[in-house]
Amino acid sequence: MTIISNCQKIESQIKDNLTAANRNSEELNCVAVTKQRTIEEMDALYRYGHRHFGENRPEGLLEKQAVFSQSDIKWHYIGSLQTRKVKQIINKIDYLHSLDRESLAKEIDKRAEKPVACFVQVNVSGETSKHGVSPSDLEKFIEQLSVYPNVLIIGLMTMAPIEATEGELHGYFKKLKDLQEKIAEKRWAYAPCTETSMGMSGDYPYAIQEGATFIRIGSAFFSE
Repeated sequence: MTIISNCQKIESQIKDNLTAANRNSEELNCVAVTKQRTIEEMDALYRYGHRHFGENRPEGLLEKQAVFSQSDIKWHYIGSLQTRKVKQIINKIDYLHSLDRESLAKEIDKRAEKPVACFVQVNVSGETSKHGVSPSDLEKFIEQLSVYPNVLIIGLMTMAPIEATEGELHGYFKKLKDLQEKIAEKRWAYAPCTETSMGMSGDYPYAIQEGATFIRIGSAFFSE
C-alpha cells in the first residue's frame, strides 16, 4: 500500500536526519496533516502508529473527530483561524500552530475551558503572502499575551517559502530556533516557548537538522 511505503520512507528519513544532527527520536513529534484526506487515509496512518494529526479547517477537524474518538490522538489545528470560528474548535484541540494576532489570543482566552498550547506563527522569511508576526515584533507581541491565562505559548511556528534553496531553508529554520531560544531565556511562566514547529513535506529534513521539535507532513504520506 502506498501510504504504508511512504510512512516507512519518511520514518527512515526522519531517523537519518536525527542521527546526523545528533538528536534523539524523543525530541521530535511528527504531525500527520490529514486536511482534505479521507477517513480511510487517516485510518491507515493511525494503524501505522501515528498519533498526532493536523487539520486546517474547523469542518475537517470536526468531521475526523466524529469518527476518531481514540483518547491517544493529539489534535493539531495548523491553519489560519478566524476569530469567529474559535468557539467551534478551541476546546477540541491539543495544539494551535497559528497564533498571529492579539485579537485571536483574546478570543481563545474567552472561549477556552483550560489553557491551550499555542505556537506563535512567525513570518521569518518576510513574505507578504504569509501570516505571522515579524521577528522584530515577536518579543513585544508575546509580552502582550501575559494577560490571557488560557493562552500558553509553548513555542514558535514558521513556514519556509516553497522555492527556497537548501541554504535558505537552513537559514530560515535556524532563525526560528534562535528566536525560540531567545524567548525561552525570558522564563515567562505563560510562555515557556520550548518548541519549534517547522518543516513540511518538502523541507522537513532541514528543519530537523536545525532543531525542529514538531514537523508537519501531509502530501509526502499520500504521494504515488
